[in-house]
Amino acid sequence: MSEPPIVGRLEGEGDGRPGGTPSLLAGARILLSSPVARRLLRLAARLERCRVTGESVDVEEAPLIYYALSMLAGRRVEGCSLHARFTAALVNSMVRFSVKLLHGDMGEAREALRDPAVRRGIALVLRGLALYGATVPQRLPAPFLVVWNFTNMCNLRCLHCYQRADKPTPDELSLEEKLDLVKQLDEAGIAAVALSGGEPTIHPHFLRIVRALARRGIYVAVATNGWMFADRKRLEEAVAAGVRYVEVSLDSARPEVHDRFRGVPGAWRRAVQALRNAVELGVSSGLAVTLTRLNVDEIDDIIDLAEELGVQRVVVFNFVPVGRGEENSWLDLSPEEREKVLHRLYQRHRRSRVEIYSTAPYYARVALQLSSGREVAPTHFYVGEHRVVRALAEYIGGCGAGRIYAAVEPN
Repeated sequence: MSEPPIVGRLEGEGDGRPGGTPSLLAGARILLSSPVARRLLRLAARLERCRVTGESVDVEEAPLIYYALSMLAGRRVEGCSLHARFTAALVNSMVRFSVKLLHGDMGEAREALRDPAVRRGIALVLRGLALYGATVPQRLPAPFLVVWNFTNMCNLRCLHCYQRADKPTPDELSLEEKLDLVKQLDEAGIAAVALSGGEPTIHPHFLRIVRALARRGIYVAVATNGWMFADRKRLEEAVAAGVRYVEVSLDSARPEVHDRFRGVPGAWRRAVQALRNAVELGVSSGLAVTLTRLNVDEIDDIIDLAEELGVQRVVVFNFVPVGRGEENSWLDLSPEEREKVLHRLYQRHRRSRVEIYSTAPYYARVALQLSSGREVAPTHFYVGEHRVVRALAEYIGGCGAGRIYAAVEPN
């Protein structure tokens, strides 16, 4: 999946000020060089049982930081001890100062914090700072994003599939085990879960688990081939259940190339329709493309198609020759081809109407070289030269595997 949900926008509305959420994170990193501030935050990292009223989110227990951020967002918090309330007030003052430190937009930060998923994400980062101090890249007490390969079941036969998806395996998690996993993810403080596969949307447990995740305030994304969401009602059901980001795989601007790659006629038409439906419904959406020798020469056409459809972002993945991809390793790019296409992506990013991301950590090096050292590209999101972006790059680092990102297999 592409961007962490808490990143938010990086610039203010028209006044040139940096967005409040990134300023909060970057400012906190600077502020916590103070032992006093770090000790305060460590006190606020402990778990508390309070109640946030007026929200549909079911939070049984959370770090005091979470409740402090809820108060800052204007939410009513009840059931906390007097000591907890006093600590929360101090944390709120520290958060405000963090935003002001980098001249961020406090109004934008407060608005973002009204989203329980944003509060979870920021609380996770602040807990990491409290427990481990400022590290490069930042160490966290739990992964920020978990990609849950929901099932091995799939209705397509993609040449590159790392899961070798086909039929569900006999040992896949039962519904009861899935619901228990949701509880564990919540208790760990996970901010976002992306349901992938196989193809998650065809599984009978899909909507039930989306609801369970969303009810706990976890940001829910889905990576899909788009087949089911070509039916607008299916997508409407998923959004009503709590899906907030839809990423549809589309590996060519030409139907025949995509359908060959995906192994089923009509796959391109349905993927495009799914993206159209997402745009029409106002759902955050992305077009995901895996770079191979079949499509490397049409990357501009794919980005043009994304602009035409009106999606928000294009996420460019590396081909990794494992699973079914191992049998099709001829699809992989040479180092020279990969370098050339990353240069092209950076050039398109400079003038495109859609956001362009690459999951290749070395895209950061390309951005630095082509911008003469002015711009950084933290993996999976925005490229920019603003000092807040540079500070965020230290949080995220390069590859986040096992640090800010983890995966759960179907079993």
